[in-house]
Amino acid sequence: MSGLLLGPLAVQSVMPHDPNENMAVSLALAALAFVVTIILGRPIITFLRARGFGKKIRIELMDGIHSGKVGTPTMGGIMIMLSVVLITLVFNTVGRLSMLLPIVVLLAAGTLGAVDDYWNLVGKQKSGMSGRFKFLWLALFAIGAALVLHLPDPYGLGLHHVYVPFYGRLDIGWIYVFFAAFSIIAMSNAVNLTDGLDTLSAGTAAIAFCSYGIIAYRQGQVGVVTFCFTMVGALLGFLWFNAHPAQVIMGDTGALAIGASLAIAAFMTGQWLLLPVVGAVFVAETLTVMIQVSYFKYTRHRYGEGRRIFKRTPLHHHFEMLGWEETQIAIRFWLIGMMAGLLGVALALL
Repeated sequence: MSGLLLGPLAVQSVMPHDPNENMAVSLALAALAFVVTIILGRPIITFLRARGFGKKIRIELMDGIHSGKVGTPTMGGIMIMLSVVLITLVFNTVGRLSMLLPIVVLLAAGTLGAVDDYWNLVGKQKSGMSGRFKFLWLALFAIGAALVLHLPDPYGLGLHHVYVPFYGRLDIGWIYVFFAAFSIIAMSNAVNLTDGLDTLSAGTAAIAFCSYGIIAYRQGQVGVVTFCFTMVGALLGFLWFNAHPAQVIMGDTGALAIGASLAIAAFMTGQWLLLPVVGAVFVAETLTVMIQVSYFKYTRHRYGEGRRIFKRTPLHHHFEMLGWEETQIAIRFWLIGMMAGLLGVALALL
């Protein structure tokens, strides 16, 4: 595993090889990422506001609940990406070239999200990308990343296994590529659906990355540990500005990048079967949308009119319609995310 974790040894890593020392430095880099993100945040927000990159509200949400968010600068995910890429390139790629994969995926998905945000906010038609067009590009990125994960050295990382709780390592061959690509696409969209309330997606994502940082530490995967905690620091730095009432929103720029890179981290640990556990909040948000749409179509076909199970989806909007405050929903979802993260770590330890 040393080649996978540290990359070619011709160039010495600037990070410690000892897992305990690496964890200590990784936590320090999380603090550095936090500071760097805050430093970058103010000029980025000023730039976005000056260019008119302000949030639009969907018609179904124009009922007073979210009207106050209109005009809030979006594309704030840029500050997360810049901070993580800068710190990773300086500290976590020399001697650990495998860490280029999560960085490339972060940039690719984030760029796709940024283009969608731009078209949606200031493009000529202001309608964003079509869902089919966005899915096509995201699928291409996901398949490429999945192949890099699976192909043998020197073409990739040579991964083809999963750790199953209570069982152990299981080699699954080429079907690994399908699961990897599917998970990258699914988690990108899941985080994107969760990004509907101040602090909700960034907070739950920070918890998920922290969980996978601990899992990677347990397995001695030092590069993944450093990447995960760098993401945690950057996300907490973003929350400085995203705290209710938000000064900036991450948009697709941040959501797609965060979801895709979280999936990559999970697959690099081999503990990707726990991704639905660690990311339980993201999964729940996505499932409510799928259930709502399916049930609406079924009842429209069966009874001539569509019916709904939830008052509104994704799930956080359902609780808004029940009268919960925005901060109340976010904190309670954080709590669920924390418990899910603890459960995921516990299963990984088995």
